[in-house]
Amino acid sequence: MAQAAAVAKPPAPPRRRRASATPRRLPYLLIAPAALLMLGFIAYPVISVFYYSLQEYNPTKPWRNGFAGFDHFVHAFTDDPLFWDTLVFSAKWVFVEVGLQLLFGLALALIVNQTFAGRALGRALVFSPWAVSGVLTSAIWVLLYNSQTGITRYLADVGIGSYGTSWLSDTSTVFPAAIVADLWRGVPFFAILILADLQSVSKDLYEAAEVDGASRIKQFWHITLPHLKDAIVLSTLLRAVWEFNNVDLLYTLTGGGPAGETMTLPLYIANTSVDAHNFGYASALTTVAFVILLFCSIVYLRLSKFGGEDK
Repeated sequence: MAQAAAVAKPPAPPRRRRASATPRRLPYLLIAPAALLMLGFIAYPVISVFYYSLQEYNPTKPWRNGFAGFDHFVHAFTDDPLFWDTLVFSAKWVFVEVGLQLLFGLALALIVNQTFAGRALGRALVFSPWAVSGVLTSAIWVLLYNSQTGITRYLADVGIGSYGTSWLSDTSTVFPAAIVADLWRGVPFFAILILADLQSVSKDLYEAAEVDGASRIKQFWHITLPHLKDAIVLSTLLRAVWEFNNVDLLYTLTGGGPAGETMTLPLYIANTSVDAHNFGYASALTTVAFVILLFCSIVYLRLSKFGGEDK
């Protein structure tokens, strides 16, 4: 009987194996080394800047090194007129450069988005300046602005201006000259991003607008611009940050001169740290610049409603 009962007893259900968490964690484990390496390269410099901003650190005067507290920040806002002058010029530089680059970039994107003979070559020519480094761009424009062999000599040959004129050494022309040099390299950035977004606009929208009798201007205002909103907001924000931190072009073209007319805050920071070896004060100025950029970026994204739907 016992043997029969044992035979009649139903078999126990098989145990379910616990799903291994390794497959779910595998992607994170694979990217962990690169993520840690990037974090180290980013976090360490940022933390170092914050630390040295509270220190008096000058390798050429080690006897004066030590904790400074907030003295550097107080000095920047109360006793350093160069800080305010460079900050105002940086804002002027960013506003003019980004505004002009956006306008010209949008115009170029609309042009090369059309169908015409040689469009591929036209796009290549439009986008090629963006592939040139900032230092090389500066070298090209230094040669173009050379008073002996550059543009001013050929203009003088036709009676415009005088020989020996240097636009980069004249306080009345150095700002427009620097603006034009940076426009040559910055406009293709906007053209590339805006063109990529233009190609995703459905042609059915334009056909429907034409049927309703909408003009080209109304189509641009009510179809093209709303579609390009996020691309324009993102590109202007990125370019504003890059232009604010622009050092290579202005340093090579003018060095901040003449008479400090083209001295931006990052260029002033570079001179303070590299030339004057005052790394503590330069770190404090860098911290101030970081806070300004962070605040302005947050406000700009909030006001522009980036990523949101227009009502």
